[in-house]
Order: sequence, then C-alpha cells, then structure tokens
Amino acid sequence: MPVTVYDVARALPDLPALRRRCQALATLDAIVSPDWEYRYYSFDTRWAPDEQMASMRNGSGDAWSIVFSRAGAFIRGFDHESPMARCAGPGDLWPGLVDTVPQVFSGCVNEPAFSFKGTLEATVCLWRQHDDDRWHAGDVDFPDRDDPDGADRLFHVLMEGTPLAYQQFAEDYYETTMDLATIGEIFALRPLTDELVRRLNPDLLVADLTEDLAEIGYPPRPE
Repeated sequence: MPVTVYDVARALPDLPALRRRCQALATLDAIVSPDWEYRYYSFDTRWAPDEQMASMRNGSGDAWSIVFSRAGAFIRGFDHESPMARCAGPGDLWPGLVDTVPQVFSGCVNEPAFSFKGTLEATVCLWRQHDDDRWHAGDVDFPDRDDPDGADRLFHVLMEGTPLAYQQFAEDYYETTMDLATIGEIFALRPLTDELVRRLNPDLLVADLTEDLAEIGYPPRPE
C-alpha cells in the first residue's frame, strides 16, 4: 500500500517528542554541513513571536515545514513531483487537503513563506492541538500512484525517528561516513563536546556552532 499523510499521522510522536526529534536533525545537519545553504534540516526557535519552525528543503523543490505554536503544531509538506502539486488552476489546492484545518492554524495555511502566488504550497498537511491525542489530516482522495502525496519521500526520516534512519539518509545525501553511536548521542540531545562534534566533522568545534545551536535551541552544556 502506498504511504500517505495518514501513515505520517500514525507514526509521528507527540509535540514535545517531535520538537526534540526536529532539533536533533537540525543539529546533526549543522555539524555535517556548516554552510546553511546546503543543509537539509533546520530548526529556528526565533521563527516568529511565540512560534518555532522546523523545516526541510532538498534543493530540488521539495520541502516541509512544522510550526510549533501556542495552539499546537501545523505541518505542511510539498512534493513538486506529486500530481497533487498540479491542480486545476492557479490558487487551487488538492480537494480536502486543508478544508478541515482548525481556525487556530489559519495563519500557517496563509503564511507567505509557505506559499506560491498566494496559495499554500502543500501536498501533505497535518495538525495537532495541545489537547489532541493524535495527529489529524483532511479527508483526501489520493491519486492512483505510489507515494501519491510525497509523504514517504518527504517524511521518511522524521517518521522513523531513529539514529539509523538519519545515518542512512546522511551517508547518501552528504556522501560521508557517519558514526551511528554519535548520532544517537545527539538524538538524545546530550551535551555537545568537541570530541563528539569531531566524530562527525573533524574540522569543527562546538564554538563554531554557537549561533546555530542558539537558533536550534539545543540544550547548552552544564557550566
């Protein structure tokens, strides 16, 4: 069976756990790819007042964004190769994609940073309020093809949420060898040390990551 947004909804953890997972992915990418322009995963604790944003971009037109706010979290993903990215006309979204998004997330649906010509760029959409016991998605009739909305390609690492999943991704994407145990330390948000960082990037020290770690909100080392 094709993977869809409904599989993402079942696989993702609660809000605090998802935030930590996103922070770990962003920290790992900051270490492996010091140049922000070429990173795959990012996390910005200063995205907006009372909002934090995790994001992915692959440089080929695919992306996802997760906005953590007082209301909960809103996720939009965009697979530019999905038939759902090419609807009937300008300003159209795939039927059912955002029709039932709660009003508290309307700012995300209409966020210019996530839009093209005034319309949300999305083939995947999920949300979860703080008092919800699960993730929600709209009532979508998917096109008949593998990975119809791009959910698997976009969210595979996030859904797996394991050091191994990141290792497999990073070794392919960055064409480098990644130490699994070190990845596990960062997934657990353990304090960063120069020795830990150098296992992933021999040319980097913790001090070189000061601004990135502050933006990501990675827990500081104890004094």
